[in-house]
Amino acid sequence: MGKNKARRFAENLTFRNLIQPEFETIFHRDHPLKGHWHDSFFGNDRPIVLELGCGRGEYTVALGSAHPECNYIGIDIKGARMWRGAKTATEMELGNVGFLRTRIEFIASFFGPGEVSEIWITFPDPQLKANRIKKRLTAPDFLALYAGFLMPGGSIHLKTDSQRLHAYTKEVIRQNGLPCSVCSDDIDRDGLVDENLSIQTAYERKFRAVGLPITYLRFELGSCRTFQVEYDESELPAEIR
Repeated sequence: MGKNKARRFAENLTFRNLIQPEFETIFHRDHPLKGHWHDSFFGNDRPIVLELGCGRGEYTVALGSAHPECNYIGIDIKGARMWRGAKTATEMELGNVGFLRTRIEFIASFFGPGEVSEIWITFPDPQLKANRIKKRLTAPDFLALYAGFLMPGGSIHLKTDSQRLHAYTKEVIRQNGLPCSVCSDDIDRDGLVDENLSIQTAYERKFRAVGLPITYLRFELGSCRTFQVEYDESELPAEIR
């Protein structure tokens, strides 16, 4: 481990806004904060919004700064990256921003029924290999996890440059009959760049610099608790991300 990464991991231990549970405390069991984020972590009853795969936490911090009426939790497994978000939120004294270091596969161990109001998924790994499609954060198995804690009517936001991931998610939505309020293949062309969608991470700036359109979906899970999709990407053009 490099010195810089080691320093960041050490500093992570000092941040009050960063939760880093040991694997043994969440594997097949609930974390003590499950169902208690409002009273035990944030100390208020404001809506809780998650950003999954938050990376450096740029979007989480920006949303938290813009919307003090909500609580935000960025979730990722990369502690060295998450250090940046936790440090920035600490320096900005954003009491409504927190971070959770864990794999998304274990997320059901952390949140109780109806505890989360919204989910943001911003520029996740599009998992382009055929044997990795089930790892996409909008795949059926993940949606089933979210259904366990997303409140009725709660939105899922997907913002990505990947046309493959965008098209795949649209098909998941269609095949499961999920309510979808916004669907855009290009948010700039469609005039959708509002306060939230105007936030740009380093990844988005990189993608925009090479002319890739930014796509966006906002949908709900309705009454579904199990999900399925039949999808074959083998005939899609190779140049589509």
